[in-house]
This record gives sequence, C-alpha cells and structure tokens, in this order.
Amino acid sequence: MVLSEAREKDVVAIVKVGGPPAFRRRLLEMGFLKGVLLTVEKYAPLKDPLEVVIKGCHVSLRVEEAAEIAVEPGKETA
Repeated sequence: MVLSEAREKDVVAIVKVGGPPAFRRRLLEMGFLKGVLLTVEKYAPLKDPLEVVIKGCHVSLRVEEAAEIAVEPGKETA
C-alpha cells in the first residue's frame, strides 16, 4: 500500500521511499527512513495535501508525493 491510500489517524511503517532523486533525498533527510512509524494526522478538505506526523514533526505532503512512499500497517508503540 502507499501512503496516499492511508486513512486519517492510521499508523503506518515506511517500507520504501521512491520518486525522483532530489525528492527522495529530501524525504530521507527529514527522517522518512525504512521502518520508521508515522501517523496520518489529517487530510485537507479537498483531500490534498495530507499532514503526517513523523518523529514528532508535522509534515505536509501532496497526495502525488505520498503515492511515492510505500507503507505497511504499523503498531502504535507505548
């Protein structure tokens, strides 16, 4: 599944970050690494962009950008 298919409040783990090299590098530098958990905080009223929380930081991504990030359901850690 890709990040753009996740619903609000879903917790997912990153499997792979794809896309153009510059975009991929930017996400990797922000902490979008394999195995990291993130939460889909909310979608904008028209479903683009979406806001995710990763390592305590809120990041907005366009839906087309989120479609480049492969994820799997993650477990909330206490």
